[in-house]
Amino acid sequence: MSSIFGLVPILAVVAIQLLFIRSVSSMNLTNAYLHHKCNNTEGRYKPGSVFEKNFDMILHTVVYNGNLTDGYRTYQKGKDPNIAFIKFQCRGDSYGSKCRSCLTTAVSELRKRCPGNKGAIIWYDQCFFKLSTKDSHNKIDYENDFYMSNANNVSGNPELFNREISDLLKKLTIKATNENIVEGSKGLFYGAGETTIGTKKIYAMVQCTQDLVYNSCYACLEWIFRKLPECCDGKRGGRVLGTSCNFRYEFYPFLRY
Repeated sequence: MSSIFGLVPILAVVAIQLLFIRSVSSMNLTNAYLHHKCNNTEGRYKPGSVFEKNFDMILHTVVYNGNLTDGYRTYQKGKDPNIAFIKFQCRGDSYGSKCRSCLTTAVSELRKRCPGNKGAIIWYDQCFFKLSTKDSHNKIDYENDFYMSNANNVSGNPELFNREISDLLKKLTIKATNENIVEGSKGLFYGAGETTIGTKKIYAMVQCTQDLVYNSCYACLEWIFRKLPECCDGKRGGRVLGTSCNFRYEFYPFLRY
């Protein structure tokens, strides 16, 4: 009898661990809609137009049937005034089928939220997608960004916490802009890691789009880090997202390592 009762605590621990694994797994697979922007300055297209046909051809060539192992593409089709550019990138830990699933959802929702817009952007947890009439390859986008933060504040000294978060993001930037990383690899312009502040473990990531060069990636991340006080001052989680770079930190694991 004692041996049977001795198994109960062990089984309880195993059950809790399995529940935690499942919860982390489901969290990692979450692909929540975050934000979108319809750009009304780039004009509109009509159903069946040359622009829409160019856009559809890009989608079938790159998004639906393309190789998404590196989770990033820029592509263009057509000539002015019907030239269509697309740019997308998946989060550094989302590639292959996970990347494709996010992009398929993003494209579908973009059509609904910005119908007929030649310029539009949509962000999800695991990817963003941009449609435009303008080529943004190898250019930092300083115009399209937004931020999100946890509603709860950290306990203790918020100024010290902010410095620790800033230090972690800078370390990850150095990791992401390591010139020894091979171009086209999953690690290019992507850095993820963790640190302990007080008794709490903090998880974070930084990422740039792969059309940038190392110096541009570093400059882009420095730029969005300046939004840290406005976005996330003493908050238990926050992120700033653009179409050239982004960062995020949380009190819980949100990435596939």
